[in-house]
Amino acid sequence: MRHKLHGTPRRLLAWHLWLALAIPGAHAAHAATAWQAAAWQAAARQPLPGRTVMHEQALLRALYALHPLPLWSRDGHLSQQGGQLADTLVAAGDYGLEPADYAADLIAARRRLLQSGGERAAAAWMRFDVMLSCAAIRLVTHLHYGRIDPRTAGFELAGTRNDLDVVATVAALAAAASVRAALAAVEPPFYHYRLLEAARARYRALQKIPGLTDLPALPRRPLRTGEAYAGAAALRRLLTALGDLPAAIPSSSAAAPAAPGGIIDGDLAAALQRFQARHGLTVDGSLGPQTYAALTTPIAQRVRQIDLTLERWRWLPPFRRPPIIVNIPEFRLFAFPTTDDHVAGMLQMDVIVGQTYPRTRTPIFVGELQYIVFRPYWNVPRSITLREMLPAIRAHADYLRRNDLQIVRGQSDDAAVVAPSPAAIDELAAGRLRLRLRQTPGEDNALGLVKFIFPNVHDVYMHGTPAHHLFLQSRRAFSHGCIRVSDPEALAQFVLRNAAGRWDDRQIFAAMHGRDSLRIRLPAPVPVMILYGTVVATQAGPVQFFDDIYGHDRKLAALLGFADANR
Repeated sequence: MRHKLHGTPRRLLAWHLWLALAIPGAHAAHAATAWQAAAWQAAARQPLPGRTVMHEQALLRALYALHPLPLWSRDGHLSQQGGQLADTLVAAGDYGLEPADYAADLIAARRRLLQSGGERAAAAWMRFDVMLSCAAIRLVTHLHYGRIDPRTAGFELAGTRNDLDVVATVAALAAAASVRAALAAVEPPFYHYRLLEAARARYRALQKIPGLTDLPALPRRPLRTGEAYAGAAALRRLLTALGDLPAAIPSSSAAAPAAPGGIIDGDLAAALQRFQARHGLTVDGSLGPQTYAALTTPIAQRVRQIDLTLERWRWLPPFRRPPIIVNIPEFRLFAFPTTDDHVAGMLQMDVIVGQTYPRTRTPIFVGELQYIVFRPYWNVPRSITLREMLPAIRAHADYLRRNDLQIVRGQSDDAAVVAPSPAAIDELAAGRLRLRLRQTPGEDNALGLVKFIFPNVHDVYMHGTPAHHLFLQSRRAFSHGCIRVSDPEALAQFVLRNAAGRWDDRQIFAAMHGRDSLRIRLPAPVPVMILYGTVVATQAGPVQFFDDIYGHDRKLAALLGFADANR
């Protein structure tokens, strides 16, 4: 029968389809076969404009091979699930997705035409059914995996995932009591992903308030507590809407009648501090250029940041083992005690990441922490040796001694030390005899007293630092690519909590301040994820926004085809 129908002219095929749908009972098998053939014919052409997914048409054929009758309509009437799906496509923005990717407007127009009786042919219902199925395939794929391959954005995350049966999921969607609830089960299982979705709804509501981020220009210097500002009332309105200023606090600007626009009073300064803390700014309560720029950033741009971060979180596989996560724009590390991302006991600390120059950025990738080293040597990378160390070595005879640096031959920790003669320095520069530069262990070692190794092609790892003053900065992009942690002792305690022997606080302190370098292999590797999200929704409620320090938001926006990608 399938082979016979394959060559049937379109008008005759539509007649077979109508007859099969009109006569129940004995013709059920004929109906199923006719519908299946018609659906396959519709799927052979691209049924929808917009962003396709890999193997889309093959997935459509597989869907109708398993379910050869209409999925979204019954006897010429749209099913409850079909209506819910069509409504969800129009509201795809609720997920941070683009309705145009699912031809939501086209589907809505076809739905109105069919339901008004303007198109009665069974073939029209068949085409509409295939359109809905195609949109559903895209939607569940995008919600689960994201819209693009992370590798096209330069993110080296887990290999290609294949943990979702898309055909079975769409078929279950067509029978679900609630399409929205069924889609929720497809989305990433992370608690903080859900929080970010909820934050998006709040910021979409804020986006509808006219002129919310419009503030009068600043004078040439920052404004501090007690000083007049023409936009004090507008600033109060904005900070109240954002939740940084409790709505119950009245304005005290009336205390300064000579200042028509009001003053930055103590309550407003405190609200500015809360805003600054949420946006990775220096927390001083003053209204300066950076704070003003963050305050006047359009809410639509904040929504876009949320959309881009939601996309990146969809790229992540579920946590199989408790991970350590570094969020680069946040300059923050999170070590999870379990695979749940919202349980108590999570270790957090500030970090320093790579500079914003292309060659010194910290890469985005996943690895496995395999061992840690107490009192490590720092093997100076050749690029740093050539660009930074050699000019200083040649200019200052005691530079090597003052900085605990050695010229050595060989790659191991017990490599032979070479006397720093002019000839040795020339050979170090030429790189011909495997000479290299290293710094001996100690308090002043560039790696601090502990390093954490997760082998990778970038030779990037986590370590301490003697430059503790850098953690006082709000923007901490200072390294050559590695990640400096503010509390290496606490991180060592965390990763060694299940290691053999008694690695208590005292033993770890002794290993850090002893005489010898000591390498400890972990009993089981710990997943390490170096990620990039410019928005974080917290359990306590505040939403944190961070600068796009490496330009990854702009690149992803361009890959997704957003018109505002170059902002």
